[in-house]
Amino acid sequence: MIELSDRVAVVTGASRGLGKDVADALAARGVRVASVARSSERFRTDVRDPEQVARLAREVDAELGTPTILINAAGTFGPLERVRDTDPAAWIETLMVDAIGPYLTCRAFVGGMIDAGWGRIVNVTSAASLHPPGALGSAYATAKTALNQLTRHLASDVEGTGVTANVMHPGDVRTAMWAEIRDEADRLGAVAQPFSEWAAWVEETGGDPPSKAVDLVLRILESEVNGQFLWVDEPLQPPIPSWGDGVELQPWRERSS
Repeated sequence: MIELSDRVAVVTGASRGLGKDVADALAARGVRVASVARSSERFRTDVRDPEQVARLAREVDAELGTPTILINAAGTFGPLERVRDTDPAAWIETLMVDAIGPYLTCRAFVGGMIDAGWGRIVNVTSAASLHPPGALGSAYATAKTALNQLTRHLASDVEGTGVTANVMHPGDVRTAMWAEIRDEADRLGAVAQPFSEWAAWVEETGGDPPSKAVDLVLRILESEVNGQFLWVDEPLQPPIPSWGDGVELQPWRERSS
């Protein structure tokens, strides 16, 4: 068991949903938590903005100390439209929040973790990044796929330093985002039937309990696992294969294998 008390954590998207639940759980364990959101009174930050993220890093270090835990839970679903019908600003914003934001925060805080010899980075992804492509929802799936790959590269980068980086799927939870997808799918009609069916299934089953996602985050913080796509225990949606443990041999490396 790794002692979390008195460590410093940065949690983005901490004003609601999983971000808030994780921030509360960490605080209950004695972690000094910087709860980050665009609406936060203390650590108000737009994670899309490099200057604001840099300022956040300075403020957290000055007020709480060097963070060794980073939870990137900020996210937005983006436009539920065919590509030709999407608003470019909304599509790009989804990538900015869901992929560029985590890049900026990881970049801002990973150096302090490496210097400390210990750190945990948990990026909240989605099963949507592993589902077969569909006509709608391209921004969200693309952003989360990018987040997965960013995390894998980061995990390779920090291998052996005492720092780990992983992505986790929080399950199919009845969140505000779920309600937004349900309502938008209802508005669009037949073209959005897969999303309507998913929303109805989550409602009928009750969805995965948010507590499972919090438990998974805490287990990740106390483990040495690195560079993995992780699922909550007994999820309603069976885990989807993501990537294996082995490294595919690249042709130009055959001579040194």
